[in-house]
Amino acid sequence: MKGKVQTALNKLRTALQADGGDIELVDVTGEGVVKVRLKGACAGCPMSQMTLANFVEQNLKKEVPEVKKVEAVL
Repeated sequence: MKGKVQTALNKLRTALQADGGDIELVDVTGEGVVKVRLKGACAGCPMSQMTLANFVEQNLKKEVPEVKKVEAVL
């Protein structure tokens, strides 16, 4: 599943990079929790949690139905 998640994140990455940010895959748990690290402008953005929930998590769940949740880690 980690490979599928990485492929899906690569598709989302261009949109984040367009705004000066980026995303890094940290881990995928057996329970379907994807742990990511927001980088660049996304790391300090007050809207990052909204981006994570409404953009990253939604799109990952569409691409990889086994994904249950996306969490940001430091």
